[in-house]
Amino acid sequence: MGKLAQTSVKYLITAEFEAEGTVEKPDVIGALFGQSEGLLGHELDLRELQRTGRIGRIDVDVITSKGKSKGKITIPSSLDSTETALIAATIETIERVGPCDAKLYCKSIEDIRAVKRKQIIDRSKILLRELMKDVPEISTLAEELMESVRSADITNYKGNPAGPDVETGDSIIVCEGRADVLVLLKHGIKNAIAIGGTGVPPVIAQLTKSKETTAFLDGDRGGDLIFKELVQVGEIDFMARAPFGKEVEELTKKEIFKALREKVPAEQAVDLAPIRGKGKTKGKTFDRRAKKPVDNVTTVRIISSSKKSSDTRDKKPSRDRPEKSRDRPSRAVSAAAATKKDDLSKDQKKVYAEQLNELIGTHAASIYDKKNNFAGRVPVKNLESALKQVAEPLTVIVDGEVDKKLCKIVEDAGAENIIATKVKDKVGKVNVFIQENL
Repeated sequence: MGKLAQTSVKYLITAEFEAEGTVEKPDVIGALFGQSEGLLGHELDLRELQRTGRIGRIDVDVITSKGKSKGKITIPSSLDSTETALIAATIETIERVGPCDAKLYCKSIEDIRAVKRKQIIDRSKILLRELMKDVPEISTLAEELMESVRSADITNYKGNPAGPDVETGDSIIVCEGRADVLVLLKHGIKNAIAIGGTGVPPVIAQLTKSKETTAFLDGDRGGDLIFKELVQVGEIDFMARAPFGKEVEELTKKEIFKALREKVPAEQAVDLAPIRGKGKTKGKTFDRRAKKPVDNVTTVRIISSSKKSSDTRDKKPSRDRPEKSRDRPSRAVSAAAATKKDDLSKDQKKVYAEQLNELIGTHAASIYDKKNNFAGRVPVKNLESALKQVAEPLTVIVDGEVDKKLCKIVEDAGAENIIATKVKDKVGKVNVFIQENL
């Protein structure tokens, strides 16, 4: 009867041997089967276990040097943990390999399922991170939904694009084109109507006579010409303009509402129409805060209060910066002058290893202080600013690679240790430990 294929591997036995002479792979395998035969009964005999597929293919690597041989043996097992441990202990009873005296000892029994579980967790983190990239935020979905609803609200008032409230409302906003009506609908303004060209349709001219009308026009010469025509053929109450050089459809929500708040009465806007934001008026300009015309005033650029305040701050001598610049180097020097610990305690290694496993796949860093208390977790890009807020940082645990920049940030902050998955560069006096050393 032939051998059955091994269905699954639960454990992997790794053993090493040394022989007082030259031996080859068949000698080692023969010793395993021959000298273990009958020790644990028929059910746990190596030949029987391999025939039934509960023990897999035995691999042997042999190295011969200076008349002696040594090597490694790997045995995959589908048995339970107790039976696998018995097999591992059994092969240690072998005393000869071929014609030579030999010593064989079990180095480890590895749980393959634990390795697979770790691989599953690591891979699931990557897949979840990729999945989360494609999940839009609720606010984005809500905004898209509202925009589609508002766009669907656009109607046609006697051949002209308009919002749903144009016919029923007490006031209207006259715009230049369909795109302007859409952008106003997007931001909740439903009483806009579009001219649709340079000529004002009679239906809109008639509508302006029965409703309070605001002309909301582009900030260019075309807007000036349309406003002149609207004043001639209709009854315009107010005029609002986009900023100079911009069109209404290009404005943000904030700019739209600002322009509408700053609308001016139509009779006063007539004097402003030809000049649009630069040069001098023909004798009058409009002070929007006073809501009245002011004679013979030249328009000037107003410097914002934020600009003034920043200029004033630049002129004032700084009282805080020198102390901060002196404090930081002194902290780094004190850390460098302290007694450097080249190793970590057993408890520290355990805590740091658990923390590093939690960080894998998060692109974050954890900070511990000199009392080994957890100080916090931050994204790696915010590590430098976070370290400045920790009184006595000791150890930084990073999901990522150690490089010169990271070493400098940690050392300048006064910390002593970096725990990471791998190392690219190491500079300075900071201690670097990788995952394999914990």
